[in-house]
Amino acid sequence: MAATETAWQLRGEYLENCNCDVVCPCLFSTKAPMTSTPTQGACEVGFGFHIDDGSFGDVSLDGLNVALVARTPGAMAEGNWQVALYVDDQADDGQSEALQAIFTGAAGGVMGSLAPLIGEVLGVRSASIRWRKEGRERAIDVDDVMHMAVHAAPSINPDGEIWATNAHPFAPEAVAMAVGAPNSTYTDHDLRWDNSGKNAHYAPINWSS
Repeated sequence: MAATETAWQLRGEYLENCNCDVVCPCLFSTKAPMTSTPTQGACEVGFGFHIDDGSFGDVSLDGLNVALVARTPGAMAEGNWQVALYVDDQADDGQSEALQAIFTGAAGGVMGSLAPLIGEVLGVRSASIRWRKEGRERAIDVDDVMHMAVHAAPSINPDGEIWATNAHPFAPEAVAMAVGAPNSTYTDHDLRWDNSGKNAHYAPINWSS
């Protein structure tokens, strides 16, 4: 059965950290979503995903992690994205193929709607991916190439979070406004960035085909 015909679903959490000043104009501006120019001109963003429970056909995806990075030369909606995908090295062959189908957009769903914006795939490979969640903090480490952590942006209630609804395709129900922690870095595929103190988000996700 082709990837686009396979029923799949996943539930878990995601985080992201980009090089925009808080708040990223892709999320909130006077223009349509993803049509504003990033605050630094180009967008350099890392994403981490943890799957609490999921399946691709009869293949279980429970407990697996994925990381994705993207660089766009201008507004995200204009395309020409460079992307790289990292798949959990704890996945067997069937699980790895399923994760690649979902997160490259080949299997449709959320990533399928963004796939036409990709201009170049820099690489897809297996990696040791470690996900951490503690209170209002999220973090992901990918081999020795990505160390990304985010924490909730300051709010009136210091123990609370600021949530944006109807704002992000990954989690339209709500995403938390967050900030990149110190030493949130990425180095691979001739890309190098440090998004410490920059715009970030995290949220529960619930995706399906």
